[in-house]
Formats: sequence, C-alpha cells, structure tokens
Amino acid sequence: MLLNRRQLIKLAAASVAISSLPRSVFAQKKPKIKAIGFDGFVIFDPRPIFGLTKKLFPEKGDALAQLWFAKIFGYSWLRTVGAHYKSFDAVIEDALVFSAESLKLVLPLEKQKELISIWFKLEIWPDIKPALQQFKNNNIRLAFVSNLTEEMMRANTRNSGIESAFEFYLSTDSVQAYKPSPLAYQMGIDAFRLPKENIAFAAFGGWDAAGAKWFGYPTVWVNRLETPLEKLDFKPDGMGKGIDQLVNFVLTP
Repeated sequence: MLLNRRQLIKLAAASVAISSLPRSVFAQKKPKIKAIGFDGFVIFDPRPIFGLTKKLFPEKGDALAQLWFAKIFGYSWLRTVGAHYKSFDAVIEDALVFSAESLKLVLPLEKQKELISIWFKLEIWPDIKPALQQFKNNNIRLAFVSNLTEEMMRANTRNSGIESAFEFYLSTDSVQAYKPSPLAYQMGIDAFRLPKENIAFAAFGGWDAAGAKWFGYPTVWVNRLETPLEKLDFKPDGMGKGIDQLVNFVLTP
C-alpha cells in the first residue's frame, strides 16, 4: 500500500518524537535482586576503633588511626598483587606495629592486644536491624563478602544478636585474595549460585564500590562517612549515607 504525503509527514513526526525520548524509556527492567553481599563495615560501626586509638594515645591517636588504616589497605592490596596472602587479623597487627614505629610511639603488648581485640567487639550501625527484617520479610538472601576473617564477622554479629540473619560468612581467607580482586567478589556467586545481576553488593568504601561494580554486581555504596566518589571511572547504582538507599534499591521493582 502506497502512503500519501500526509501519512508520510505523520510517520516522520512520530519518528522524531520517539528519537527525542530519554534512553531510560527503552531501558530493560532491572533484574530482580534475590540476594545481597555485604562488606563488613556496612553492618559494623568501625568508629570505636578510632576512639580507642585516641584514648590510648591522646596526643597522636588521630595520626595513628589514619596511618594504621592506610597501611591495612596498602598491605592487603600488596599481598594480593604479590601473592603473599596473610589473614586479615595478621595484616591489621602488622599495619599497627608499622604505624606505631613510624610515629615513634611506644606500643606495649597490652595496648597492642587491646587495639586488635576491639575488631572483635564492634556493634552494628543503628539502622541495620530494621533493614535486615525487611530483607527477611521479602525473602532476600544475605551474606558477608568481606576482607574480615569469619571469626571477626561472627563475633561481631553475635554482639548484636544478628548472627542468624546471614546465610554465608564469606571471608577472603577462602580465596587468599583481598578485595577488589575478582576472586573475592566471585565468592558471592559461588555461594548463592545465582547470576551476578541478581546479587546486589553493599559497599562501605568507595574503592570497594568500584571493585564490585567493575566485577559486574549491581552496587550500592553505603557511604556512611560521606567521602567523595573515587575517581575510578565508575558510578554506583545507588548511593546514600544510610542503609535505606540499599533497601529501596533492592525492594523497588
């Protein structure tokens, strides 16, 4: 059937209108999230570690804490790249000793033990329990995917009575590689036996959000410390200071 001039004009106008629509109109529906992998510090509040450091070393506590955490990350990444893995509790101890020596601080054994033991005595953030209940009500499976040891994770969940909320306690000890190694993020897929698009990842650090997004997880950055977005050529699927952003992302169709 031949089209007359008026019909051709209408078709052309419709084509222009469609092409001007935002690309999101044609985007595929978000895959259903069936499980979540959590970094440990999305759940556990690390601020008491900084507080104890300040208490034990009033004059240089802030400097010690900052250097300590920087060396923890540095050592974990170096050991992964160099294929010389050590468990996380050993890494934090090595980093603490180095940091104290760098700042010329005397670190008696009792203070060293106290600073290490606080990692096993952390409480959860205040918004966690209501969120876990919402996930449970919606049959969302939960796991840790963390650099922390399993012993650390279980000790800290027991502190707040949430140990049974998590199906898996996936520590990088299992794969001998720290995040952001793909081997670490792969633990979630292997444990849940789900495609990565059905597993959301909740990151505490911006670098971890980048690693999870690079790996292919739908990623929400729970940016509790409100730090700037890392310049690592990525954008998380969701971002907010509290856990509510993750709840909305996971439970909104």
